[in-house]
Amino acid sequence: MSGILQSLSKTIHLSLALTIFLFLGLYFANGGFDLDLLFWSWLFRYIHVIVAIMWIGLLWYFNFVQIPNMGKIPDEQKPAIGKVIAPAALFWFRWAAFFTVISGLILAYLNGYVHEAMTLGIGSGGGKSTAIGIGMWLGIIMAFNVWFVIWPNQKKALGIVTVEPEVKAKSAKTAMLFSRTNTLLSLPMLLTMVLAQNLY
Repeated sequence: MSGILQSLSKTIHLSLALTIFLFLGLYFANGGFDLDLLFWSWLFRYIHVIVAIMWIGLLWYFNFVQIPNMGKIPDEQKPAIGKVIAPAALFWFRWAAFFTVISGLILAYLNGYVHEAMTLGIGSGGGKSTAIGIGMWLGIIMAFNVWFVIWPNQKKALGIVTVEPEVKAKSAKTAMLFSRTNTLLSLPMLLTMVLAQNLY
């Protein structure tokens, strides 16, 4: 077992195998179910939750762990963060943001509320549409920040794109401020998502 757990690839493959086994066990134990709209809605909600956990988890890692502790790391050790850890984390961060938005929009479409949500429930009575719509728009704004502000500035700050030292410093500050903006928006966004599912 330790051989599996020492490899991320093997760990993920085993996790997927256990997930499929559990899914099939529950499927047959409950008399099965159809591969209908309800199934696809469930599948995309599951995907949405998985990629959203990765996205917000990495956002909070950056803001609760990496950024506050960079000043405590000796200068000679900082390249390990800037050249190895941060680029890898940012890869998963930006793609998790992308797939969170895409899976959320597909989920809203499958459940028939994408238009009402994107228009914040105006003209359709509000309630769930307004709540989920606010959450969706906050998520879209946050994903926009990731792709079009944080990532371009992080490339400069990390030296992936070569710039002058003053541009590098300014880019690092801009990336941090927009990352903090996303952290600020994350709790309201999660509130509206949960609110829409549980109170309406």
